[in-house]
Amino acid sequence: MKIALDAMGGDYAPQAIVEGALLACEGLPADVEIVLIGQEKAIQELLHSPTYTSASISVVHADEVIEMGEHPTKALSQKTNSSIAIGFGLLKAGRVDAFCSAGNTGAMLVGSMFSVKAIEGVQRPSIASHFPKEDGSYGVILDVGANADCKPEVLDQFAELGSVYAKSVLGIAKPRVGLMNMGEEEQKGNILAQATHQLLKANPRIHFIGNLEGRDVYSDKADVIVCDGFTGNVILKLAESIYDIFYRRGVRDEYLDKYNYEAIGGSPILGVNGNVVIGHGVSSPLAVKNMLLQARKMAESKLHLKIKQAFNSQK
Repeated sequence: MKIALDAMGGDYAPQAIVEGALLACEGLPADVEIVLIGQEKAIQELLHSPTYTSASISVVHADEVIEMGEHPTKALSQKTNSSIAIGFGLLKAGRVDAFCSAGNTGAMLVGSMFSVKAIEGVQRPSIASHFPKEDGSYGVILDVGANADCKPEVLDQFAELGSVYAKSVLGIAKPRVGLMNMGEEEQKGNILAQATHQLLKANPRIHFIGNLEGRDVYSDKADVIVCDGFTGNVILKLAESIYDIFYRRGVRDEYLDKYNYEAIGGSPILGVNGNVVIGHGVSSPLAVKNMLLQARKMAESKLHLKIKQAFNSQK
């Protein structure tokens, strides 16, 4: 198995990225190779410095870097030798099994849509995120930023995407799906929520348990939470801020530590023809390590193929 990693993506690249790759090697099987993509000289200097020791790592040279503030579509079309463009090229050609980057999120989304492309039948790929439940396990919430405005049919598909992910990667045999809303009653919510509720209720491919309120997010009521990207992003950023506040105040707790973005390391893009994970722009070596471990689980479970099979069966 080969996992490609954008060595130039992130605020602390390439040092934090390379260090994270080396940390990941300690927890990965010997048959897993990490392919670092970026400016070879800078990467090799880090790999061969006295601080680090080389492991199951190879390097693919990329002359260009898509910076965080660049326009995603324009940058990808103009910088064809960038680490992100080359990473998607490797994924599309089947030369790697997954691609990870803590770089420009927009460029990662554009690359997913126009390089490896959406799986046939998927209207809009989604960015998913993990949420820690009080019992210590994780669930998945989607969308968290790719689709600010959604139609009911799109949210219905998010429920299916999230269910396949929960089964394949989180190991939940029968994922419970909940719809984020402002009340538990079926008639509650705006027009979008009410229409979506009816679709989810009638969908035989998911286990829908009804509406969820904000107070239910971190309980054990659901394994998959469905919402539009605007709502999901607010929930995600709120959770990150809670962790930051407690951390600054010196509060340490095993459960609260799960709110730290480093614990998972990245957010998968679900519904495209390949395993893609987007990391936080400020990713530390620990976050990069966990992003790679997550990508390995996705590739090992053949997640994108299972999603493709699920949507093909609906024809």
